[in-house]
Amino acid sequence: MAQEPVTLEVVLGRAERYGIRMLTGEPAGVVVEGVEMRAVDDLATATRGHLVVTYPSAGGPPLRAYQVDIALRRCIAAEVAGVVFVPPVAPAETARTLAGRAGLPVLGADGPASELAVLVDRFVRRGAAEALSRAEHAIERVRAAAEAGPPDVRTAVLGAASSALGVRLEVLDDPAVRWTDTDAVCIGEVPVGRLVAAHGDPAADVALPVVAAVLSRASARESQDRFGPVRSRADLVIELLVAESSRIDALGVDAARAGLPVGLSHSVAWVSPRHRDDGGRSPSAAQLAALELRALQLVDDRSGPHAAESWHVVGFHDDLLMIVSEEPGAPDHQRRLREVVDGFVALASAATGPGWTFTVGLGTPQTGAPGLRQSAAEARIAAESAVAAGRLGTVVVTDVTGLRRVLLDFSASPLSRSLLDDLLAPLDGLGAERSGVAVRTLLAYLSTRNSLARAAAVLTLHPNAVNYRIRRIEQTLNLDLDDPDTRFAVELACRLRLVVRPG
Repeated sequence: MAQEPVTLEVVLGRAERYGIRMLTGEPAGVVVEGVEMRAVDDLATATRGHLVVTYPSAGGPPLRAYQVDIALRRCIAAEVAGVVFVPPVAPAETARTLAGRAGLPVLGADGPASELAVLVDRFVRRGAAEALSRAEHAIERVRAAAEAGPPDVRTAVLGAASSALGVRLEVLDDPAVRWTDTDAVCIGEVPVGRLVAAHGDPAADVALPVVAAVLSRASARESQDRFGPVRSRADLVIELLVAESSRIDALGVDAARAGLPVGLSHSVAWVSPRHRDDGGRSPSAAQLAALELRALQLVDDRSGPHAAESWHVVGFHDDLLMIVSEEPGAPDHQRRLREVVDGFVALASAATGPGWTFTVGLGTPQTGAPGLRQSAAEARIAAESAVAAGRLGTVVVTDVTGLRRVLLDFSASPLSRSLLDDLLAPLDGLGAERSGVAVRTLLAYLSTRNSLARAAAVLTLHPNAVNYRIRRIEQTLNLDLDDPDTRFAVELACRLRLVVRPG
């Protein structure tokens, strides 16, 4: 397939690389069929249609005005595409008039004439050597742009690469890109897009992996500067969630010093990624890192020194927490959290691919450091309950009144939860299935004031069967279920167990 001819305008588009500039004349529409070097005394034999790079005799003085006029007349007679004086000359009015009448573009350039001629010749011929040369130049320009450290390194690098290659480069979102792809732009090992050229170009093909690597490093530095403080505060959030109650006040002070607005009202979304075909399968470390990054990018625009909302994203084991903090009493607090979470789930689903689900529990707005723990506990239990019940991919909102909220208060306290779990611990030795049956039977019996008949109706069993189960359970627990205090504690433990581990 024949290539389109190269025009002098296109060559001048590489002026930054070749160091050439117009002195007089008009380059529009002038086709360059080739490039050659000629001494200023040898221009009469120049090839028609070629761009001639001319230079004075070795060791000779700079060209005088009449010598420039003679050189131009010879070039006009030879019908060359243009002439480049190395070093540049200052055309007199007579030279400008000659060039203008004949339509001869006159250019100037600094540096060695031989190097200029070789570079432009490669460009005009468009062979493999030219593509490699242009790619090398693009890589040099990209490195220089990155080392300059402009405020927006990514834009500077893309601009430098596009200008040097003569092909526009851009980063496109592509959920299918892998960090091992040569054109992948990553933050760490998290792919954030694919570097593509506006059209096919051999030089761009060569330079693309290097430019993508520089963009990846620039993106990683930008991400660290942008999200580093948020990630540091995320560690404090985790400490607040798992610490004993006695340490909350001290941790709250540390968190406030680090910029975490613990004194505000907090609402927490607990996001549990699970695979639809394998409930026990969790995302890989790379997938979790990608999800956390996308969540940070999503909430970044909503946070800031002048924003009414403060957002934090926290990775916790295989799950992700999204926290929004606002002034106490702010209307629609939980609704705003739900809107952002819905947007995140849509992005996450596209990034992880088919089969992955994101089950979300939403905690109610609570004030202060204890409130943050409370909302997180509500959100966690809501998400875990939905997962255990097989309702993958749903968004569960914690109720704001009733017994469930009281139970969540107990669950939020590690000490209370531990004490209540100890009551039922002997049943766990029966195995998960038999233990679950025993807890449901025990709750039905205790919640009906130890009535075998009413418990049998709840469980759709014969009263004798319920009686048999209760006697076995009493022996296993070694407790007196007729004692009011014992009965209350065991019923509370059963209700908490079924909230935390439904099914």
